[in-house]
Amino acid sequence: MNQNNAIIISLDNKNSEIIELASSLNYKIVKTFVQKRLKPNVKSYIGAGKVEEIKDFIDENNTIKLVIVNGNLKPSQWFILEKKFSLEVYDRLRLILAIFEERAERKEAKLQVKLAQLEYERPFVRELIHRTRSGEHPGFMAGGEYQVDDYYEMIKKQMKKIKESLKNIREDREIRRRNRHESGFYLISLAGYTNAGKSSLLNMLSGEKVKVEGRLFSTLSTTTRRIINKDVPILLTDTVGFIENLPSYVINAFHSTLEEIKVADVILLVVDVSEEIKIILKKLKVSLDELIEIGVNSPIIVIFNKIDLISQKKLKEKINQLKKHNLVNNKKLVFISIKNKINIEKLLKFIHDSLPRLVIFKIKMPINKETQSLISWIYKKSNVLDISYDNFVIVLIQCDSIIREKIVSRCKELKGIVVN
Repeated sequence: MNQNNAIIISLDNKNSEIIELASSLNYKIVKTFVQKRLKPNVKSYIGAGKVEEIKDFIDENNTIKLVIVNGNLKPSQWFILEKKFSLEVYDRLRLILAIFEERAERKEAKLQVKLAQLEYERPFVRELIHRTRSGEHPGFMAGGEYQVDDYYEMIKKQMKKIKESLKNIREDREIRRRNRHESGFYLISLAGYTNAGKSSLLNMLSGEKVKVEGRLFSTLSTTTRRIINKDVPILLTDTVGFIENLPSYVINAFHSTLEEIKVADVILLVVDVSEEIKIILKKLKVSLDELIEIGVNSPIIVIFNKIDLISQKKLKEKINQLKKHNLVNNKKLVFISIKNKINIEKLLKFIHDSLPRLVIFKIKMPINKETQSLISWIYKKSNVLDISYDNFVIVLIQCDSIIREKIVSRCKELKGIVVN
């Protein structure tokens, strides 16, 4: 697929992520214009001289299809830049939302993305209304033909309709979660910065082949699979990746998806440990801040993936740096390689040890067909620590309190007892 050419405008040299975001939308960055300043120019984000320099470059290079600003534009700044360059101008958030739109496949994800886009567009459309009434020609977002004030009213109606649809989806999801818990399943959520390797870990632990792509935001919808585990039954859910500086309305749009993280029994926070320490620090802090924002109270296991790509010495140095910044203190840490299947059993043990409300008890039942049927069910819903047959069958079980109540009730129906 042919790439479209684009340029970047930035206030500093930290542009690796915005370049990666642009690449995710199949844009090739042909030039980056940096004007170092602490705050954006109030009128046009960058100074008038830099605006003219960029305009000259665009005029000389007619292959440029998009201008990307590595920051967040005010509506007035956006209007001025689009009018000056005669090209579409995306700020960082609009670029991310465009990626979301391309990646969204399921109904819920599409609704969440659309809601976030409409919320983003509202102040820009208000700006267009103001400019139009002042006699200025609307920019590219308006489309030019129709009245922007009609479009603004349409945005409000559409947002209300989408919120109602998402509310219904959220209620359905809550019913499914409740049923899973009542069926004895523990719920574990994968979290982390976008493109950290969460989907690969889901495949590793579940034995499934969920599509894995080496690009940002390849997962927008939740994907739930059962962990291959001889012990307790566990459902593992992959969720949308985190990224820095998303406004609250975008996070709120994905509320029903992110709620999978909030209600999980254990959180697996995946980190690519092969990256530079300053990048790890940033991404880990963003991820932990997002978990706090969501309202997570469950145990968090920090998983450092790709240890096969660095030396033990480098790994130790990086962990020491993270501890100095108080990012991983008082958290369980596990160092793995999904590619080489290193320390996966250790990770499973960490998960098992972090599960809440596990109780151990013993039941004694007569041996018959109904008993064998119950034992098969117990194996599926709990961790059978020991089983022995004589004149009776005695089963030592580890499970949560909800499943214990069901087992004990069924045991008594079959003339069995709980052994102290």
